[in-house]
Amino acid sequence: MGLIETFFNLDVLKQSAMVLLQGLQLTVLLGITSLLLSFIIGLVLVLIRLYSPKPFRALAGAYIDVFRSIPLLVLLVLIYYALPFLGISLSPFWAATTALSLVSAAYAAECFRAGIEAVAKGQFEAAKALGFSWKDMMKDVVLPQALKLVIPPSTGIGISLIKDTALASVVAMPDLLKQASQAQAFYANPSPLIGAALLYLVILLPLVRVVSAIEAKQKRAGSH
Repeated sequence: MGLIETFFNLDVLKQSAMVLLQGLQLTVLLGITSLLLSFIIGLVLVLIRLYSPKPFRALAGAYIDVFRSIPLLVLLVLIYYALPFLGISLSPFWAATTALSLVSAAYAAECFRAGIEAVAKGQFEAAKALGFSWKDMMKDVVLPQALKLVIPPSTGIGISLIKDTALASVVAMPDLLKQASQAQAFYANPSPLIGAALLYLVILLPLVRVVSAIEAKQKRAGSH
């Protein structure tokens, strides 16, 4: 068999298309759920790290450092295989969601911290002078500006997270990579893996272009 018949076998791709699309659906669901949770956790973490009493700031900082250092695959295996010994059993989907969210939240927190610290100090002072409470100052003045600044890096975190969903296959979750691997074994042909790679490109390439467009727009705005 030649290169085309081996890696781009149309008959195999057609026969495996349905299971690949099913895996893609689960991958997208996993990515969106983990992304939302990681951004919520990350925002809470950064507010604790910047504005809470010192012991809580230290705990938030330790969380961020630890979860930025631990390999995602190791954490995923621990959550899925070790927690049952403590009486906590998670399904493959929620084990993967938990691992992805915990790790990505650490990166999101650092991203949000950079955005908050980039807001001009005068904005904080003006809000206090106008009698804003801390909650209203963050909600109405600081966070809207900070979130605008962190759109490109946070989108990059999202792209990395979606790529990392491929690791969920190690806990037998039928995501895109798992379905492609099973189809490869069934048909004794690697074409399903190529099909999975193309589907990842369909999802991620537009996001990469969006990030580039946003960064270019912000650079143009900053130059005026």
